[in-house]
Amino acid sequence: MAMLWKFMRVAKCSKSALSTKVTVRGIPTCSRHASSKSVPSDVAASTRCSDTVELFGKAYPQDDYSNVTKKILSMVGKNLHNKKHHPLWLIKEQVKDHFYKQYTGHRGTPLFSVYDNLSPVVTVQQNFDSLLIPQNHDSRRKEDNYYLNREHMLRAHTSAHQWDLIHSGLDAFLAVGDVYRRDTIDKTHYPIFHQMEGVRLFSCHELFLNIKDSDGLQLFEQGHRTAHKQECHTMEAVRLVEFSLKQALTKLMTHIFGDGLQVRWVDCYFPFTHPSFEMEINFQGEWMEVLGCGVMEQQLVNSAGAQDKIGWAFGLGLERLAMILYDIPDIRLFWSEDERFLKQFVVPHIWQKVKFQPLSKYPALINDISFWLPSEMYSKNDFYDLVRTVGGDLIEKVVLVDEFTHPKTKKVSHCYRIVYRHPERTLTQDEVRHIHQAIGESAVQELGVEGRF
Repeated sequence: MAMLWKFMRVAKCSKSALSTKVTVRGIPTCSRHASSKSVPSDVAASTRCSDTVELFGKAYPQDDYSNVTKKILSMVGKNLHNKKHHPLWLIKEQVKDHFYKQYTGHRGTPLFSVYDNLSPVVTVQQNFDSLLIPQNHDSRRKEDNYYLNREHMLRAHTSAHQWDLIHSGLDAFLAVGDVYRRDTIDKTHYPIFHQMEGVRLFSCHELFLNIKDSDGLQLFEQGHRTAHKQECHTMEAVRLVEFSLKQALTKLMTHIFGDGLQVRWVDCYFPFTHPSFEMEINFQGEWMEVLGCGVMEQQLVNSAGAQDKIGWAFGLGLERLAMILYDIPDIRLFWSEDERFLKQFVVPHIWQKVKFQPLSKYPALINDISFWLPSEMYSKNDFYDLVRTVGGDLIEKVVLVDEFTHPKTKKVSHCYRIVYRHPERTLTQDEVRHIHQAIGESAVQELGVEGRF
């Protein structure tokens, strides 16, 4: 969910984004059923020059907002959360199992439906406008997102499906999928990760059902309702929804991590929730944020067609939970195809305790790179994207270690430290030297920097 998004860092669209037509084969973009069958992950890239990018059988014309790299496109459709016995699949199934058992309908059927195969290609309207995110909000910047063009993008959060699912008549659902954000490079950040969205709506009868002397309690204050917005929520309704949400998430985290887990809530602000807060848990003596949540904004619920209901929403990162629960030290490992990693999670049932055993302690190789920045239109996220494109998953970390402004020319120089480490084998200095040289050459060519190497 967008709540987990730390808004945000500044960057610019890389010129290296998409210079050729790239085809990713898989399900149609309109697929919205709850099947857990994965999108085929095979990727084909043509060499024909074109001004379009093709995803799931549909061509998207490129424009000045297009910035999806071939590296990112090569990973679209792998759907790690749907691969049986993958650690992300285990986490997803645990959350599903908890909600299926904890919340049931009148006939004992699960109250929450699950959608885990929705297309990652969404419109800007779905990703931002439907969630009431202002036009000038930092989270919209192309420097922080992967845009196909001005109208279409790779979703930055599973909240992009919130409005559509509510509009279809759903009152309780979980939406799971891969999400895409341009970000820094370290052991806990990756441009693709996986989220689970949860939404629950209540009618007046449902919310106050178990409240003694509930006569006269209402969801909304007396006031003016428009076609776009409900009246304000009553204080009683907001407090009950907030209590329901915090209780649901506390039970979920306790179920996953065990009894005795300490939980705390941190107030924050998100455009489409009010009030909103983040959940932190104390696991092995350290406080860690695991999800964001809040009471859904009246305008969002109203515009989706649920005019007489109030509800909550949450979003959690599957990688974050899996890294904590299974003690996985590096987010790149989730993309590993090494059987030594994968077989550790082939367990008889989803609640089997697993503690990841490191494959080996492969040594890191560290190289610095320095260059003068161009006079304008440079950002660190562009450089991070370029490093990922050239170096792939051999890059463990990139850190800006020095920034210098020349006293006379006023030109700015950056020095980055790049940590190379293969998660499955030992790298040689010779192969790293070739990659490091290619990164420098690409930075000069694509970002317009002046090399100091």
